Amino acid sequence: MTRLNEMYKSEVAPALMKKFSYKSVMQIPKIEKVVINVGCGEARENEKVLESVRTDLRAITGQNPVITKARKSVANFKLRQGMNIGVKVTLRGERMYEFLEKLFSVSLPRVRDFKGINPNAFDGRGNYALGIKEQLIFPEIEYDKIDKIRGMDIAIVTTAKNDEEARELLSLMGAPFAK
Repeated sequence: MTRLNEMYKSEVAPALMKKFSYKSVMQIPKIEKVVINVGCGEARENEKVLESVRTDLRAITGQNPVITKARKSVANFKLRQGMNIGVKVTLRGERMYEFLEKLFSVSLPRVRDFKGINPNAFDGRGNYALGIKEQLIFPEIEYDKIDKIRGMDIAIVTTAKNDEEARELLSLMGAPFAK
């Protein structure tokens, strides 16, 4: 069991129970899953791009990424329905906690001029979205082996009913929110 998972059970859950005065332990919000998505439009012309992105994402998450396909055809982007346009990984359980621990304590502090993550990037239903500009902040990625700097979207899905509960959950779990 990871340190973050242990911390949730011993410190975070009781603190949330007390702050929001829940009547049942089942009401305490928890992190359901983390989805990491890398969209790469240049995969239209070059299929090898997707393979390098998959390799990077596999190194970062420890899980095999899935290729995402275009849902609609868009003429302006020279995109047809069913074309491969990105990769994504959905993390749950222990891998999710390991990834979040690494993200909060190792990777995000490596961002240049890092002052904290945006405390207002919640969707109204207790889910948090975070964009990262380059994959180099993760210690698993070797600078010499990448072909191009790519960003990624990280969505943290929680069972919280509103943004206030989710913000409190993530801050107790160690998310470095900007003041």
